[in-house]
Amino acid sequence: MNVVPIAFAFDNNLVLPACVCISSLMENANQETFYDIFILHSVHENLDKSKLDLLSEHYSNCRINYREVDDTFDNAFEIRGITTAAYYRLLIPELIPEYDKVIYADADIIFRMDLFELYQMNLDGYLLAATKDFGINLSIDGKNYIASTPGLCQGQYLQSGFIMMNTKLMRKVGMVHQFKTLAQRKYRYQDQDILNIACCGKVCYLQPYYNMTDYSYYYFLYEFEQVKESYRNCDKEYGLNFGNIHFNGHKPWKKYCVNFDIWWEYYRKSPYFDEKFYFDFFYSKLNELDQLPLCKRIKILIRYFIYGKK
Repeated sequence: MNVVPIAFAFDNNLVLPACVCISSLMENANQETFYDIFILHSVHENLDKSKLDLLSEHYSNCRINYREVDDTFDNAFEIRGITTAAYYRLLIPELIPEYDKVIYADADIIFRMDLFELYQMNLDGYLLAATKDFGINLSIDGKNYIASTPGLCQGQYLQSGFIMMNTKLMRKVGMVHQFKTLAQRKYRYQDQDILNIACCGKVCYLQPYYNMTDYSYYYFLYEFEQVKESYRNCDKEYGLNFGNIHFNGHKPWKKYCVNFDIWWEYYRKSPYFDEKFYFDFFYSKLNELDQLPLCKRIKILIRYFIYGKK
């Protein structure tokens, strides 16, 4: 059995999306892969575990573990629709001491691949493996932000929604203490900035298809030449068709967004499918479309037939 430890961190507001996320992971698991799943949650919140426990009942090749987190980061974040759970990944080396490497993923990801091959990667000398954040590395605003923030590395800014930590090395060099110290300052991108500053120069960069964010899809579709400058042997078609989709912008369970249909496809496959929830979402969106003024309807059609075709 090929064991892959993977951690998620969220509160009760994201239990259903997290369940769909983990279901997609299991749907694409190889027969030999066993996922040891860790749910990081606040000690102060009575996390709804009923849906999460259903995962190990429905899928035989996984185990659900819960790890409580104290109030270490309660005052360490700026409010941008982000909760303190975003910081919990920084504690993984201490919270999950039984593994030398641990994958962390946000709950708004749809997996379309097995992760055992990734987990086999040699991280000797690296603190973690991650994809680059195209939006921050390549946009003018992002470049200006990196230049104005001490400790960030131009062109090397990582995206923290999907990472693999070398927890053995992190424990050895006391990274959690460094994370906590950095968290005393408020950063625009919170935990992501902290990881970038603390791990700069010690990051093994992954191919983009492991973490296809909204910006990743944009650059793959329209600015792929810029992507190829950062990555060798970058497979565009594989990334678009089989890459893990990270809904780090608009959430498909709330509104229409890029690749929202793929999220709903995995929702239908999951043990959580509810016909009424499914129907109500799409029916409400029809009402929204019906209420759009003519000019906005024309813009939607133009966007589809001109840009969508590309």
